[in-house]
Parts: sequence; C-alpha cells; structure tokens
Amino acid sequence: MAQSVLVIEDNRDIAELVALHLRDEGYAVTLADDGRAGLALAQGGAFDLLVLDLMLPGLDGLSICREIRAQERYLPILMLTAKSSELDRVLGLELGADDYLTKPFSIRELVARVKALLRRQAALAPAPAGAVISSGGLRIDSDRRQVSVDGRDIELTAREFDLLLHFAHHPGRVFSRAQLLDQVWGYGHEGYEHTVNSHINRLRNKIEQDPAAPRYVLTVWGVGYKFAEQP
Repeated sequence: MAQSVLVIEDNRDIAELVALHLRDEGYAVTLADDGRAGLALAQGGAFDLLVLDLMLPGLDGLSICREIRAQERYLPILMLTAKSSELDRVLGLELGADDYLTKPFSIRELVARVKALLRRQAALAPAPAGAVISSGGLRIDSDRRQVSVDGRDIELTAREFDLLLHFAHHPGRVFSRAQLLDQVWGYGHEGYEHTVNSHINRLRNKIEQDPAAPRYVLTVWGVGYKFAEQP
C-alpha cells in the first residue's frame, strides 16, 4: 500500500506541484487549502506524513502543529513557510515540526526530505508488543509509548519519547547534537543544535530526580550526550 501524504497549502500552484512530484514517487497525496479543514483531515485520517504551510487561512500552521502533537499517534511534519527568520524556524521545530523548508524551495529537496522523514519514522516504529527497556528505576514501554520512573508515570511529548528511546537503545554510546538531529529529528538542521539542548533539558526535568546531576541522560563535555550504562 502506498504511503500517504497530506499537504495543507493554500497556494494552489505550489500544492499541485508538490502533489504531482510526490505522486510520481508513488505516494498517495491528499490536498487541503484551509487550516481548519486540513487539521480535521489530519486528525481523522491515517496519513504517514504532513506537509504543512505556516501561513494558512482559517488556522495557522503553528496552531495545527500544536494540535497534532497533542495526539497520541505521531505524524511526521514537514513545515513550509515564506518566512525565513531564526525565530520562525526555531518556533516551528520547538512546536514539533520534524523538518523545515523556506519558500522558494527546490522540489527535489522537498521530495528528498519527505523520503528522509518517512525512513526515520520507519526506523523509530514501535518494537514488538511487550518490549520494555528498564534501567535503574526508569522503565520504557516502547509499544505503549509509556515511561515511568520509580513507579511514577511520566508524561513525555512524542519527540521527548523518541529521543529517550533512541538513547535507551544505545546505552553508553555518545551522540553529538548533529547526530541526534539527524537520527531522531530525521534530517540535519545545521545551526539548530540548541533544539537538542532544549529537549534534553526538558527530558531531564521530567525523568531525573536531580536534573543537575542526571542518572540517565549524561553530558559528555565537548562531544554530546549518552545514556548511562547500568552496572
């Protein structure tokens, strides 16, 4: 079955161009030109990826991104925008966009990023039912996407969970910020390593008894981060 992509874009020429090239690659594509209608489709359909314009009538892209990230099922988001400021880029990524393209963009680049995000999502697919990782008092249920520390349930965002699970799959291995952006976010965002820092800080605040002296996600100074190996 073809993977399905929802494109929410109010510029008809851009939307149809994106749809044409994605369909040429074998994807099933659905178009929406209004924010509220697009959100309803995203929430009600089983799409594999969302291409989302930032500036939309009805409901803007950042609001749609926020609503989708409140859902249990993770939907990869590639955000499109005519804006190019640092604040807009960072805000989109912080709200949960997986990747970011500024108009005008190369259609080849867009197709390449769609493929990269879908590969990433496949790599982060849930493990078989019952797969649980335990480390000290930390328990990660990858099938149910649930985390607890010392028996206390922890609420993580979808990105925080993916980041923690990636670390837990590789205890003791050191990852640079650029590697984490590539392997967890799905595409290299040069210059956005601080996005990793902010997610690490939020993750520690939730799972560590003392975030200043972490037990699980450790800093390797000058290199990056690693998940602690349990004795």
